[in-house]
Amino acid sequence: MRECLQCSLMLQRYPLLNPFSLGLRPMGKPNDRIVSAPGRPPESDVSAGVGLSGVLGLFVWLAICRNWPSIAPMMGFAGEAAPLNGPNAALAAMLFSGIPMVLWSLCVDKVHRRASTGIDWHSPRPLSVALETSVTKLAGLWATWAVIGVIYCLGRWYWRGNYLFAIDVLGTLSVPLLLLSIPYVLWLDRYLVNPRDQSWHFGAMLIGREAYDSEKVAHHLRGWAVKGFFIAFMFSILPAGWQMAAGASFADVDSSPVAFCMFLINMMFMVDVQIAMVGYLLTLKPLDAQIRTANPYLGGWLSALMCYPPFLLMNSGDVLDYHVNTADWAYWFQGHTALLWLWGAILVVLTGIYAWATVAFGIRFSNLTYRGILTNGPYRFTRHPAYLSKNIFWWMATLPFFVTSGSFPDMVRNTVILGLVSAIYYWRARTEEKHLLASDAKYREYHAWMAENAFITRSLGKLGNLFKPRGPRLQPAK
Repeated sequence: MRECLQCSLMLQRYPLLNPFSLGLRPMGKPNDRIVSAPGRPPESDVSAGVGLSGVLGLFVWLAICRNWPSIAPMMGFAGEAAPLNGPNAALAAMLFSGIPMVLWSLCVDKVHRRASTGIDWHSPRPLSVALETSVTKLAGLWATWAVIGVIYCLGRWYWRGNYLFAIDVLGTLSVPLLLLSIPYVLWLDRYLVNPRDQSWHFGAMLIGREAYDSEKVAHHLRGWAVKGFFIAFMFSILPAGWQMAAGASFADVDSSPVAFCMFLINMMFMVDVQIAMVGYLLTLKPLDAQIRTANPYLGGWLSALMCYPPFLLMNSGDVLDYHVNTADWAYWFQGHTALLWLWGAILVVLTGIYAWATVAFGIRFSNLTYRGILTNGPYRFTRHPAYLSKNIFWWMATLPFFVTSGSFPDMVRNTVILGLVSAIYYWRARTEEKHLLASDAKYREYHAWMAENAFITRSLGKLGNLFKPRGPRLQPAK
């Protein structure tokens, strides 16, 4: 009966970012007001087809891996075959989900032609001219990667548990990335309208021969801090999710409503992690998926980092552990089959919304960054579908007000602490809104439209107004 609690804990340990905290900069001046059609939100910068194509490719690979014992003999592979549910299959899944998303973005959405890429494909510079900026930019990039590598070496948590797989993958990729960065930067600098981007300014600061913009240096460092921190984390949880999805037996999942719902929840968690992993890796300007800005507010970083290891505060025995003497929904509802099916179905739907919120971003998913404004999918109903669904999931899965010890203080403590966890996510949401409202006129239009038209957002806004202070405020004496 503890499997469902374990799922709740797993989702708590691996709370992927609120997908809405990303955004694409629209064409025009920063303060331009983008007018949307009556009754409709502003047009989304990411089409639904991007994420859906990635999910389709992912499930094609999943079907191959699950049926590998039957496929291997047909392809002439000798020996006993087993389902492909290991770490290498999890890595290959990124190709099966990432390639369709890239092809859709380029061939259907034609994102490479957008002005927001900063690329002019019609006026390439001579290679000799591009070389002047490329050398400085490569110096900045390589120095950044070196700093991230040193931090990986210093952080002891990177050398134990699931992080060992992440470090092994990143170490294997380091030399190929270093070599491939040379032709990539040289090629891209020929077409960039302004090749002196944030990486160039960081390189210029290190070399010390040309003037640099300290604000752009700070932007560069914040963006790579996000990538360095979350890419290692995502690689560390990639194999476990794939193993559950590709290795689970259908004979085991149809035995009870709990097992069946757990199978579906784990499957959607795997989809969420795989699509998000691709998003963290493909921050490329030709795909219009580059990081425009990373959240500059300290509150945004604090509220996000305390939800992830090694800063996680919600694990067993930690400050915000709300599982003391709790069981889970399956424990409390055992013997009531109809209620188990109903409760499990609600949890499955909530997890589906959580995964949908990630899939909707396609190749632009990332924490603490602004890479594309989403106004479709679950973002048509609420600005924070991932946060809202995961918090409701935790309340319904854990039921913190029921405790096996019968202790009233345990009931109060668990309920209050889970309330604090939800408050942290509210804090994250507000800091992300602050970041986007200051960055993009299109998001400001979306924010205002949602407050007036989206049922969930409008209803929560009215509910929040009930708790606002009333009456005149004292004014300071003049």
